[in-house]
Amino acid sequence: MYPNANAIRRVAVVGAGTIGASWVTYFLARGLDVVVAEPMAEARDRLRPAIERNWIALGAAGLVDPTGSAERLVVLEDVAALAGLRIDFVQENAREQLDLKQATLRSLDHVLAPEVIIASSTSGLKASDLQEGCLHPERILVGHPMNPPHLIPLVEIVGGRQTAPEAVQAAVAFYAAIGKRPVVLNKEVIGHLATRLTVALWREAAFLVQNGVASAEDVDAAVTHGLGLRLAVAGPHLSYHMGGGEAGLAGFFAWARGPLAEWCADLGAPGITPELEATLVESVNAATRGRSVAELALRRDEALATVLRHLHAPTPKSP
Repeated sequence: MYPNANAIRRVAVVGAGTIGASWVTYFLARGLDVVVAEPMAEARDRLRPAIERNWIALGAAGLVDPTGSAERLVVLEDVAALAGLRIDFVQENAREQLDLKQATLRSLDHVLAPEVIIASSTSGLKASDLQEGCLHPERILVGHPMNPPHLIPLVEIVGGRQTAPEAVQAAVAFYAAIGKRPVVLNKEVIGHLATRLTVALWREAAFLVQNGVASAEDVDAAVTHGLGLRLAVAGPHLSYHMGGGEAGLAGFFAWARGPLAEWCADLGAPGITPELEATLVESVNAATRGRSVAELALRRDEALATVLRHLHAPTPKSP
């Protein structure tokens, strides 16, 4: 029922904000035709400059396919304009607000053929809630990227109560075919995987700054110059597995069981209060030293491109 991954040649991207524009750039760079539906004129005006910026980082990372072209783009003002067009796959990126996303998905469901998969980029909403009121809920699922989607390979795929297993399988095949790393969740949870892991780390980072243990700059440095480097090549479970020596994870638990229990019990759980927000804003502003968000994002993308290029470089043969 759902198209083969190789048959998906035209993708509709609904919403052209930061995440949507990033997706648009990636799809174009992988040689796909892209139709954007974006009702806000300001977002439409920002789209092509965003593509130009993102394209540079994609090129540096070696992620631009020879067939990729920014000219394969059509921009429309609303979802209704998609009616009658050939659309093979949809990536929805409306604002993270349940009623808005539900309305957007119902509109898409109304104008698109039932075999077109609709994937939502939602960071935390459940597919089961997004499906409500749709005529074809079986083709609606979560396809959550990690920001920025044009560089980070991860896509989390989560089906809802009514999502067809075949739709999940087809989404996995499509994302994999265009160079993404799909992971499939076995059940729905708020925040999926990556958002929950990100928030867990951020919660402790906020607690440490709030309690004067370290500045935001030094907390971030502990991640970017330490933990983050290791996590780029080995996740938390594999890292602890290697930390157990020849016995692996079992060996790790043999010596770390007691300390782990103590450390877990000591982790913070700060409330999201105006005082905490003010403390973090002040500390982060001090760390960024007046650099704009655009400057910081450019530096991030340059660094990510370098990391990706080296991670995927062929391993030199031994002499």
